Amino acid sequence: MDTRLLVPVIFAGFALAEILTRRFFQPARGSARDVWIEAVGTPIFILITVPAIFFAVPVLMEAAWPGSEGAWADWPWWAMVLILLIGDDMTQYWWHRAAHTFPWLYNLHRAHHSGAYLNIRIVYRNAIAYYIFMPGLWIAAALVHLGFGPVYAIYLVVKMTVIFGAHSSLRWDEPLYRIKWLSPVMWVVERTISTPATHFAHHGLHKDDGVTHYKGNYGNLLFFWDVVFGTALITRRYPETYGIENLEDRSAAGELAWPVIRK
Repeated sequence: MDTRLLVPVIFAGFALAEILTRRFFQPARGSARDVWIEAVGTPIFILITVPAIFFAVPVLMEAAWPGSEGAWADWPWWAMVLILLIGDDMTQYWWHRAAHTFPWLYNLHRAHHSGAYLNIRIVYRNAIAYYIFMPGLWIAAALVHLGFGPVYAIYLVVKMTVIFGAHSSLRWDEPLYRIKWLSPVMWVVERTISTPATHFAHHGLHKDDGVTHYKGNYGNLLFFWDVVFGTALITRRYPETYGIENLEDRSAAGELAWPVIRK
């Protein structure tokens, strides 16, 4: 199978598993507004935003650095992975952290948290501009142009599988916590990659519930960034409610098209 097709196939696999276990549609917690945000925002990101960035970057780079295509293609794979982890994943950590620090930027990210549920549908739920200005996407496109393409394809599959799993209501880590002899292994895992327990905490509604930590647990592929930069909270528990405290009303269009539409 073409590696480029693996990410949507993996996404579809998580979605199908949630549908079969009746965790996908969330009718008791969701609304028509949520459906519009996800049904419009997700295709725009996948079909327009990402292709546009990966088309524009090579054009800009060739204008600034003629003959740059494939210039770093002879780098060893492990060096490419390291650069991707820093240039893509670590910068995404800081972009995400900034979105929870600066109110103007949070307006681009609030759609990701405004749903009263957490499952695979939430993964690409952000304002359109949130992704347009995400540094990691532009850096990744530049690295692919420089010759990282084959390694990036595998890296992306691994990264998105972790991110899908961290958002999925299947909560793959929950049964593993109950196996005592796996506890040391899970201690390493939950400090290395994002898991449902750590990421669900980031989406919790009430910060005083002892689990919710929406001013931390920002990691996407690597939770290690939270550990290193002091924003980690690990409880091995999951919030009972999700969303944004004291949420003001905003339409689906306002969440997707802010700042063009602000209501």
